[in-house]
Amino acid sequence: MTETSLWIGIGLTGQLLFTSRFLVQWIASERRRESVIPVAFWWFSLAGGVTLLSYALWRRDPVFILGQAMGLVVYARNLVLIHARNRGVSA
Repeated sequence: MTETSLWIGIGLTGQLLFTSRFLVQWIASERRRESVIPVAFWWFSLAGGVTLLSYALWRRDPVFILGQAMGLVVYARNLVLIHARNRGVSA
């Protein structure tokens, strides 16, 4: 496997993770019959974002890098807020 093939595989994996978040959100919403954003949505967002950022860095694409980096801040912040809420509820 060449280095390029490896990185294309990483990029496709990141895109698959990123796309999976929408499937998770859709299934959760259909089950509850209302719009829901489950915690797994944010974890898939973070995993996909990190993987796609790695790919973007390899490609040296500043637009792609900036877009993924900014998204990671939002995904991580949502997970921190969820963790804080859950910790407050259990206390």
